[in-house]
This record gives sequence, C-alpha cells and structure tokens, in this order.
Amino acid sequence: MSTTEPDATPRFAPTLREVMLRPRWMGVLGLCLIVAGVFAWLGQWQLASAIDTDPPPPGATEQVLPLTEVIEPGTYLAEELGGQKVTTSGTWVPEDFIVISSRVNDGAEGYWVSGQLRVAERTSIAVALGWAPTREQADAAVASLTQAGAVPADLQGRLIDDEGVQVPPSTEPMRLDRMSPAALLSRWHDTEQLDVYRPYLASIEAPQGLVDISSPAPELKSPINWLNIFYAIEWAVFAGFAFYLWYRLARDAWEREVEEFEDATSSAA
Repeated sequence: MSTTEPDATPRFAPTLREVMLRPRWMGVLGLCLIVAGVFAWLGQWQLASAIDTDPPPPGATEQVLPLTEVIEPGTYLAEELGGQKVTTSGTWVPEDFIVISSRVNDGAEGYWVSGQLRVAERTSIAVALGWAPTREQADAAVASLTQAGAVPADLQGRLIDDEGVQVPPSTEPMRLDRMSPAALLSRWHDTEQLDVYRPYLASIEAPQGLVDISSPAPELKSPINWLNIFYAIEWAVFAGFAFYLWYRLARDAWEREVEEFEDATSSAA
C-alpha cells in the first residue's frame, strides 16, 4: 500500500496582525517602548528648560547693587546678571593701566583704557575706565593715571562677561583686542595668590582725558528658549520613529513570509 506525505505547505499566508503579535515582535515592541520613553523624557526635560518660569523683572539690571552682593571672585557671571549695575570701591594699581584696541563707542572705533582695581586685600577686578578715539589719547590717559599713583576710587559700572582670550598679531605681540580679565591677569603686577573676578566692570563715568563708555541696558530677553523647544520636538520625532521602525521591521518580515508562501504554493501547483 502506498502512502503519501502530508503537504507541508500552509493553506493560508499569515496576516500582518498575526506576525506583529508573535513573541519576537512583541519583544521588539517592548524595547521600542523603552527607547521611546527615554526620548519622551528627554523631550519633556528640554521643554521644561525652554520656559523660564521666574524671569528677572524688567529693569532689574538697572538697580544698582553692591558688587559683593551680585557675584564672588572666581565665579562665572549668570546670564541674567549680564549688564547688572554695581558699585564698588578700591585702590588702583598704578602699573596696571593697559590699553585695549578695537573698541567701538557709539559707532566709532577707538581704544579702552583698563585698570586693576584692588577691592580687598588680595582681590581685584578688571575695569574698563573709558574710551579714547586715538591711541595717542589712550596712552596719554594711561600716563596720567599711572602718575597719580595708588589712589582710592569709588566706581559704578556694569558687570560684563569675559570676552575671551585672542592671540595677538605677530607684529604686535603685546596688543589686546578683547577685554579679558584672564588675559589682563597675565600682565598685572603683584598677582601671587590674588583672587580675581571673572567678569569685568565697565565704568559709567570716565576719568579726565577719556570719554564715557557707551553701555546701554541689556535688551530684555524672551522667557522662551526656542532652541530648546526645537530640541523637544526632535525628541518627540525620535520617539515616533522608534514605533515606525518596529512596524517597518515587522512588515518586512510579514512580506517575506507572504512571498515564501506564494513561491511554495506555485511550486506545489
């Protein structure tokens, strides 16, 4: 008696839903859920960082405060304190009046005269005293201030962040084009164990021989950080892509099975 082997070809191709509900693809879905959850958390964090719920009130920088109440030596200037008006007093170090080039004042390019003000026993702050239209006038102001000696000073000015260090041109190795306390510190005298404020002080009133530095109040910033909102949207897109990737992989597997089913059916026929 002859026997025939049963046909191993399935009668029906699997549906996409059946493939997606298989343990393998459910496991991949669980992994995608974890990844999407991480992306969603990152998006929420970016969104929370995008909105300043406690912005400084308008005109806060125009309230004159003592320097020591605003910032401590060696610490960075908070963004909301940029341009804050402060008062301080101290004594000038006569040897440390230095000219800063490429300073624009009301649209005109010229020079600043900077100085080291000792505000405590071993603590100093860099000060931009005033502006001059020519290098000759700036040098004359430096000579006059140096000759005056270690005189006391009471100052009012705006706190401005360090502009950073710039390499001087090879033809003028001692030239400074940026107001940087870090760069000035390397040229100051008597700096051993000296505490220095990271921002500098732009004086409101210039000494004789210099022009007042134009230093208007900083513009009021929007409490919304649009860049952070853009990042939050990006994370939401990434979370959605995780689910799309799962769907695409499962669909590709289903399509392969359907093709194999159709090939097997054609061969059997």
